Amino acid sequence: MAKNKKKQYTGVVYSTDPSFDYQEETPDVEQTLPPRQQNLRVMLDKKQRGGKAVTLVTGFVGESDDLEELGKVLKQKCGVGGTVKDGTILIQGDFRKRVLELLEAQGYRAKQSGG
Repeated sequence: MAKNKKKQYTGVVYSTDPSFDYQEETPDVEQTLPPRQQNLRVMLDKKQRGGKAVTLVTGFVGESDDLEELGKVLKQKCGVGGTVKDGTILIQGDFRKRVLELLEAQGYRAKQSGG
């Protein structure tokens, strides 16, 4: 618990002002770009997954809620499972062509990358 508190109050050592109120820096949340301004990359990945293929969608700029919503739509349209982690959408299986078609139908600029 001490480590969390230390990280929380970075830069403040001591204040003699009785009315001092520590103001935390709030990180700026990136606004979601319109679909035409997004540069998404769709690729196939098998690394560290036991030889199983997953389709990755990277390059999304915006809020995590919008990314989650896009991931949910892609998973439903492909009829498979997947997840959204670290700004990347993972779709189980090789659905590169299908995902590209779906993204382009929604107005996103998407390219296939990798092999």
